[in-house]
Amino acid sequence: MSKAFTREADADPDDDEEGALPPLPAGSKNYMTPGGFGRLKAELAHLVEKERPEVVGVVSWAAGNGDRSENGDYIYGKKRLREIDRRIRYLVKRLDLAEVVDPQARAKVEGNDQVFFGASVTFAGPDGRERRVAIVGMDEIDAARGYISWVSPMARALLKAREGDLVTLRTPGGIEELEILEVKYIALETG
Repeated sequence: MSKAFTREADADPDDDEEGALPPLPAGSKNYMTPGGFGRLKAELAHLVEKERPEVVGVVSWAAGNGDRSENGDYIYGKKRLREIDRRIRYLVKRLDLAEVVDPQARAKVEGNDQVFFGASVTFAGPDGRERRVAIVGMDEIDAARGYISWVSPMARALLKAREGDLVTLRTPGGIEELEILEVKYIALETG
């Protein structure tokens, strides 16, 4: 059949299943802070209880207006509904796989100067400039806040090190030595 007689919607790239979750290391869990878990649950609730019903209403109204093939409200609404449903499936999968780890629980443990999931780490780079990062789950990454994934190269270099240790970070630009100045376990901002 000629390509001219097929509908573009039949090969819609937006319709792909969002089953491609960022890969977790083999045998590991989807670690998440309580704040990150709460943020994902709130997003899921918003989509299910507010946004999806509104879009369904618009699509129903648009469908009642006759010819759907040139009805912009209907076409856009159906596309938006697919996006919402895809995001809902993604959030449900991520929340099902989540293992919530509270960084503040680690603060009460003796010897909490070692870097584990949830730690806020201050370190000095090779140029002597200090930087602070927090090691969080894959769904909580926020570069502006300095939140890095626990599976990132930097987090892997920092994990299990202690205050005062020098760690080696391999980057595309070469190898860097980082000195860990401070390790804290505090509640992280969300939202």
